Amino acid sequence: MVRFVTNTTKESKQDLLDRLKKLEFDISEDEIFTSLTAARNLVEQKQVRPMLLVDDRALPDFKGIQTSDPNAVVIGLAPEHFHYQILNQAFRLLLDGAALIAVHKARYYKRKDGLALGPGPFVTALEYATDTKATVVGKPEKTFFLEALRGTGCEPEEAVMIGDDCRDDVGGAQNVGMLGILVKTGKYRAADEEKINPPPYLTCESFPHAVDHILQHLL
Repeated sequence: MVRFVTNTTKESKQDLLDRLKKLEFDISEDEIFTSLTAARNLVEQKQVRPMLLVDDRALPDFKGIQTSDPNAVVIGLAPEHFHYQILNQAFRLLLDGAALIAVHKARYYKRKDGLALGPGPFVTALEYATDTKATVVGKPEKTFFLEALRGTGCEPEEAVMIGDDCRDDVGGAQNVGMLGILVKTGKYRAADEEKINPPPYLTCESFPHAVDHILQHLL
C-alpha cells in the first residue's frame, strides 16, 4: 500500500497526477494526498469563505468554495501574490477576526535555480503582525499523516515515510509513530539529520536505497 503525500501548493492534485503519469508512475488519484486537500477539508468543516493566497494553478482544488466577502485567509506557496498590497489585505482581514489557515509552514523549498523561501516565513509574518496563530494542515502536522493513512488499513506503527525534508517529512511522520527515512536528495542539506530528536530511523543516499532497505529489512 503506497500513498504519495505532498505539501505542494504550486499545482492542483489533477495537474500533479498528470505530471507523475508523464513520468510513467503507475498511480491513481486516490493514492495522492496533498496539503491542499487537507486545507479544503478544513474550510468545508469550518464553513468559512477564504481569501485564497495560493498559486493560481492550485485554485481548481477549491472549486465550488465560496470566496466572496472572505472571513478566513488560506495561505500556501504563492510567490506571485506575496507582495505588500495582498499581504496587507490579508493582515486587515485577520485583524477583523478572520481565521488564518496555513496549507503548510515550510521554511524553504527546492527550485531548479536553487533553494527559495517557502510559505512559512510569510505565515509567521502574518501571525506576528496580528498576534494570532495559524491552523496548519500540511506536514508535519499529526492530522495530515493520520488523514493520509485513512483508508489504507494501516496503523502509523505499520507505515514508513520517505522524504527529503528532515522536519516536515521525517520528524512529522515519526511524531505519529511512523518510521522516517531521510533521503539525501532534493532539498536535503548536509547534517539535516541532526536537526530533529529523535533522529531519522535511517538516512539514505537516495529513494531507491530507501526502498531496498524496506524490502530487505522491514517486510
